[in-house]
Amino acid sequence: MTAIRETLTLEEVAAIVCTALERHGIRAVLSGGSVVSIYSDNEYESKDLDFIIEGIAKRVDPAMQELGFQRQVGRHWTHPHSEFWVEFPPGPLQVGDQIVTNVAERRTAFGVLRLLRPTECVMDRLAAYYHWNDPQGLDQALSVARRHEIDLRAIEDWSRRERATAKLQDFLDRLEAERTRG
Repeated sequence: MTAIRETLTLEEVAAIVCTALERHGIRAVLSGGSVVSIYSDNEYESKDLDFIIEGIAKRVDPAMQELGFQRQVGRHWTHPHSEFWVEFPPGPLQVGDQIVTNVAERRTAFGVLRLLRPTECVMDRLAAYYHWNDPQGLDQALSVARRHEIDLRAIEDWSRRERATAKLQDFLDRLEAERTRG
């Protein structure tokens, strides 16, 4: 087991946590802003690792305490040797109203990290833009879309189901403008 230390990156800490949870029989998937950090090469920097537990939620305490994390208020965990904190939002894993069943796996020197795929990461950030008018969500979605292959058709279909076709057009227009410039 790898010790958490100050020099570890967000992805390394996330892989350590994900692997420890797996050892304890807990399958978890990284979501939220930390996935944007990974896919955007830290253009957007998050300190919050949001893990969604798949299936019936089990107690994460043994795995987290084994790593040296300490429970804070509610579902938040901090470590004395890391700037990153871990949170366990309630499941299921979803983007908007759509349940996510396929996830990515990244193998690292610190273990396997399960996380949203780039397409679902874009959807997750667009959900913030669509439903809460969060312009940072749009910027984050574009940051991931610039760097990774995404399934635009799936995003368009999902956006229609989310009743957000006007805001989808904002995303598509800005993505096209960036690709034309780049």
